[in-house]
Amino acid sequence: MILLRDPLRLTDAQLAIPRPLAPLLGLMDGTRDEVALEAALQIRAGVRLAPGLLSNLLADLDKALLLENERFAQAKAEALRSYREAPFRPMTTDGAGFSAEADQARAQLQAFLDELPPAQPSADDGTAEGTIRAIVSPHIDYQRGGRVYAEVWRAATQAAREAELVIMFGTDHQGSAGALTLTRQSYGTPWGVLPTDEQVVDALAEVLGEEVFAEELHHRGEHSIELAAIWLHFVREGEPVPMVPILCGHFGDFIEGMPDLASYDPFDSAVRVLGEVMARRRTLVVAAADLAHMGPAFGDPYGLDFIGRAQLRNADERLLETVYAGDSGALFGELRDERDRRHVCGLPPIYLTLRLLGETCGELAGYALCPADQQGMSFVTIAGVILY
Repeated sequence: MILLRDPLRLTDAQLAIPRPLAPLLGLMDGTRDEVALEAALQIRAGVRLAPGLLSNLLADLDKALLLENERFAQAKAEALRSYREAPFRPMTTDGAGFSAEADQARAQLQAFLDELPPAQPSADDGTAEGTIRAIVSPHIDYQRGGRVYAEVWRAATQAAREAELVIMFGTDHQGSAGALTLTRQSYGTPWGVLPTDEQVVDALAEVLGEEVFAEELHHRGEHSIELAAIWLHFVREGEPVPMVPILCGHFGDFIEGMPDLASYDPFDSAVRVLGEVMARRRTLVVAAADLAHMGPAFGDPYGLDFIGRAQLRNADERLLETVYAGDSGALFGELRDERDRRHVCGLPPIYLTLRLLGETCGELAGYALCPADQQGMSFVTIAGVILY
């Protein structure tokens, strides 16, 4: 069976479709009526449908808001209106192994810090070379990534507390190629609300156009920014700070060479506007980004044994060297050359962070291979990075 569900979560309805009908889903592009769909399925896949089956399937898909039609458009518009009118964007992690209650949430995150060995003397001595300007923080769940979260956010605590603005790039797992998606809504945490700086959002929208809000509803359910924002608010001991949350779509088209990433105008314009803001305010930039996703859980034909895991770690080390050097071009080139076979979902946030910082240097603040299946054959890799 193939399980269908709405990534926008406009409904909780799910449908299980028999695998022989998979080609039928690909034929539903709006160019065929029911008769043409049945004929195309029989010609292309050799599947003959029982009388009435297609009509029932279309009715079920429509009911589950899985057809792109007027009913879906109305539901999406209503969800967006509700999202924008809410006092703030509520947490999505509450009840999923993490609490929205302030004291309990504080205890959960503090437990990760308490498990770390004593910190080494900080390099943040207030000089230009020692000032932390940005970090790479995971966006995997806290249960698997808690230690790396704790390592990087402990190192960045002073920078987070002194920041007058936080620019946060997060992976948009449902985002379009090259999309930068903004929102004027603020993010809620167990300790209140991190207010979105609407003036900065408006300045970005002025140069990028209203298309930056085309996928705004993704902010409602996307966890990448939320998981980093919670740690930000925690290390600030509940003190709010203005934030600019930016979701970043995938780089698949750039890896294929269309268009050229180095001359992509939306990124150039966004970096210019944000750079002007950073020149006026003490800013911390956060890339909420995981690294590789490998193994059968992510569509790879083979699992990772001991040798495979060692090779993966070695490949990550090479990739992270480009991050420490602040070389956005080399970072992208490394993944482009291998056709992103490691499925590095954090490429867009890290790349944009490096573009925004310009000349920089960095160091590792934690790394882990996190299991992604019960067989121990699939893994997600994560890293914490400090950038000066």
